[in-house]
Formats: sequence, C-alpha cells, structure tokens
Amino acid sequence: MTSVTAPARTNRDRAFRFVVLLGIVSLFADMTYEGGRSITGPYLAVLGASATVVGIVAGGGELLGYALRLVSGRASDTLRRYWAFTIAGYVIQMAAVPALALAGSWQLAAFLIVLERVGKAIRNPAANAMLAQASSEIGRGWGFGLHEALDQLGAFVGPLVVAAVLAVRGDYALAFAVLLIPAVLTLATVAAARIIYPSPQDLATKPADVQTGGLPRVFWLYLAGAALVAAGFADFSLMAFHFERTAVVEATLIPIFYATAQGVSGVGSLILGRLFDRVGIGVLIPLTLGAALFAPLTFFGGPVLAFFGVVLWGVGMGVHESIMAAAVAAMVPSGRIASAYGLFNLGYGVAWFAGSAAMGFLYDASIPTLVAVSIVLEAASIPLFLRVRGLSKQA
Repeated sequence: MTSVTAPARTNRDRAFRFVVLLGIVSLFADMTYEGGRSITGPYLAVLGASATVVGIVAGGGELLGYALRLVSGRASDTLRRYWAFTIAGYVIQMAAVPALALAGSWQLAAFLIVLERVGKAIRNPAANAMLAQASSEIGRGWGFGLHEALDQLGAFVGPLVVAAVLAVRGDYALAFAVLLIPAVLTLATVAAARIIYPSPQDLATKPADVQTGGLPRVFWLYLAGAALVAAGFADFSLMAFHFERTAVVEATLIPIFYATAQGVSGVGSLILGRLFDRVGIGVLIPLTLGAALFAPLTFFGGPVLAFFGVVLWGVGMGVHESIMAAAVAAMVPSGRIASAYGLFNLGYGVAWFAGSAAMGFLYDASIPTLVAVSIVLEAASIPLFLRVRGLSKQA
C-alpha cells in the first residue's frame, strides 16, 4: 500500500511546490506591472498626452494583448515550448515597466505601455497551461486559486509602493525606476522555476491527451457564458469615476476601496478554488448571481452600500480569475490547453472591452439603464452555465 501511495504523495508535493513557485513569480510580476499601471494615466498626462490618447492606449493595449493570446496559445501548443513563451513574455514585461522611467515623451511611454501588454499576451497561455498540468495533481480549483491569491497580493502591494514613492518624492520616473526591483526578482524566480522544473507536464500522473483536433462543444458554450459575464462586469475605473463625480466616496478612500477589492479577490480565490474542486462548475451559478448585485450597490448606494458593492465586485474578480480559469483546463484535452486559454482570453477580453465601452456610454445616458443592462447580461449567462454543468456530468 505504502509503495503505491508514497510516490503519488511525493508527486503531489512537487506539483504543489511548482504551483507556489509560479505564484511567487506572479506576485513579483504583479507588483511590477500593476504598480506601473496604477500611474500610467497621470504619467501620460504629465508627458502631454490627451485624454483621448490615454483611452486609446489603455483600451487598445488591452485589446491587442488579448488578441495576441490566441496566437501565442496556439504556437505554445504546436511547438510544445511552454517555458520559452513564458520566459520571453516575462522578459518583455519586466523590461517595459521600469523603462518608463526613461520615457521622455508620451509617444515612447505609450509604446512601452502597449509593449507590456504584449509581453503578458506572449506568456499568459503557456504559463496557464503549465499551471493547469501541475494543478491536475492537487485540484485545479485549489491550484488556480492559490496562484491567484499570490498574484493579487502583488497587485495589492505594487500600487502601495508606487503611492509611497509619490507621497515622499512626487517623482513618476523614480516610481517606475523603483519597480525595477520586483522586475528583477520576477526574472530570477522564473529562471529558478525553469531550472528546478524543466518539464512541468511530467508532474501530471494522468497520461496526457495530446490530440490537436477541435475544441469540444462544452468549451464554446462555456466561453459564451463567460463572455456575457465579462460584458456585464463594470471596470473599477468606471465605479471610481462615479464615486469621484458624485462624492459618494471621498477621493482619499477610493484607493482603499480598490485595495479592499484586490484583497477580497485574493482571499476569495483560495476559498472559491477549493469550492470548485468539491462542487464543480455548478458553483458558478450562485456566485455569478450574487456578484451581479455589485452594480445596484455601487451605482445607487451611499458610502456603506458602495463599499459592500466593491466587496462583491472583488468576489466576482476572484471567481473570474480562479474558477473560470480552472474550469477551462477541465474541459479540453491537455494537448490543446494553451490554445484553449488563448481563445478563452480573447473572447473574454473582447467582451470585457465592449462591455466597458458600452457602460461608459450608458453611464452618461442613464445610470439605471447601466445597472439594468449589467444585471441582465450577468443573468443571461446562467442558462449557458447550467447547460455546461449538464454536459460536464455526462462526460
């Protein structure tokens, strides 16, 4: 008995350590690029960019980044070079952010901001594929949840570091230069992970299904449901704009609200990931409906209700980053995981971008309509998730 279970336990331990190591990579990486992204808007303004330019750079960079994931995901699966794509993407990302300290014009800064999104697009599907392979040993919900919790810790700390630099020195260039420290730590950690775990696919004891045919129908139904959720999920920047414009929340408290959402998302990822492993895809249904209440609370409520709305928004982000990502790996053959993540991220990102743009328009036209559309889009995903759950049970 022991001779059979001991190797399996050892492999689970190795898989767990790999997941944690990738999480630490993400922690340092998020400190770097989320710290940078927290001030890219005002930095562009200081360099002379218009509001239109800021919007185009931010939205266009996101859209390009999501579109490129389709290409990098397919290439990762075809070439089976997951580490190569992961490391290349991190190198580009971690070079672009600190380099903003040297940008003397908004044009160069805009290029570096978009380049950072390109770096993430190159490494994201390949890194997720390796994470999915290792997480199959410890529970995909737990693996993705743990990874997201470490990721969100970096996203929480990075902007605070930048804010501290600005509070003390008021120098944007210095704030970007300080981010060179977590950038170097990111590259050192990812290099160590590559050396220690040269073949993460070997961590999965289940034989890999390397078929390269079309993705199953359940994946496309799931993608459609996730796209509806993304389209109905307002970006925090719009909520922050509302808080500032209406004075519902004091300006000094808005960053605290955002940090709270990031913390809730990180902790929620751990809990919800475990829940997904026990309950399955069906857990998305009540969580999606519950998180949808963020819209009326944040756009109709006073300070207290708005705070609870932001908390629900953070729960929703935890769902998106842990359960939704983990579920993809359970639906497709391992030989198509990176391609599936590329497609999923493209569809999700385009829907998020379109939904955010539409909600910005609706905010100017009618806030009640914005809230209604948000809730309807979230609710419209439920029939699709129910169908996905049914097909998953039949598989």
